[in-house]
Amino acid sequence: MAQNFVKDILKKHKITGYTSYEVGGLGDRGIRGQGLPEEKNVKIEIVLTKESAEMVVEEISRTLFADYAIILYLGDVQVARPEQFT
Repeated sequence: MAQNFVKDILKKHKITGYTSYEVGGLGDRGIRGQGLPEEKNVKIEIVLTKESAEMVVEEISRTLFADYAIILYLGDVQVARPEQFT
C-alpha cells in the first residue's frame, strides 16, 4: 500500500513524527474507504521544515504519483513548540 511507501520515505529522510488515520470519501474513482482494507484511504499529516518538506515532496512525487492516487498538499502552519518539528 502507498502508505507504507510514504512511511519508508519519511524514515529515509529521518522524519520521526506523523499522524495517520483511515479516511473515506467520494472522488473521481467513486466512494472510497468502505471496502477491503487495501482499498481504504489513509491520510498522513506531517509538520516539517520547508527544507525537509521539499525533499519529501520531491521523492513522493517522483516515486509514487504514477502508481497511486495520492493527494499531496502543502500549507504554512505555526506551532507552539517549534523545537519539536525538524
